[in-house]
Amino acid sequence: MSLTCFQLHASSSIATFINTIQGDMVSDFLLPGQPVPLPRGPIPQLGNGIYSRDGQVRASLVGVPHYEGSILTISHTRPHPPSPNSVVLGSVTRLSPLQAVLSISVIDGMPLPAGEEFTGIIRSQDVRATEKDKVKIGDCFRGGDVVKGLVISLGDARSYYITTARNDLGVIFATSETGATMEPVSWQEMRCPKTGKIEKRKCAKPEGL
Repeated sequence: MSLTCFQLHASSSIATFINTIQGDMVSDFLLPGQPVPLPRGPIPQLGNGIYSRDGQVRASLVGVPHYEGSILTISHTRPHPPSPNSVVLGSVTRLSPLQAVLSISVIDGMPLPAGEEFTGIIRSQDVRATEKDKVKIGDCFRGGDVVKGLVISLGDARSYYITTARNDLGVIFATSETGATMEPVSWQEMRCPKTGKIEKRKCAKPEGL
């Protein structure tokens, strides 16, 4: 797979994940093009960041819809850059024997606008807390995986060192060769629900373990 295709696949993965995730981390935020939840009754007056097309009200900005008087609007919110101890979500765009490179799309629960992503680097020694010398990056991450990580420090320009060396950190969303969403079965493995094939990953804490 070419690097361009690799990056497109990764961008698609994070978008798919954000559109399907359930939970508090990103549930209040909307991305451009997503439907805006509306109360029952007539459609309210629409303000900045919201538009109506074919009877569907959608967001045109990243943010949380709110009322300014009687007008429903989304204010443009510029997320802060990552800092040490920020929890980030990113998709894997590149792998080498020594590190995985992420395109960071969510910082502390806030999605970044398209084109404003940051770069995260997970070094082999930062993948897990034990047996660091035995880590194989290819057994922990694959291209397009969505990873939850913690910022350790600033690397070079617009890149940050990320760790997954905690039980709740690691791969939280991955697709198999068939396009199915894979299921974690242990700390180190995920399974394709269609084929049953097992693939190695550094998983965030699987349910039931």
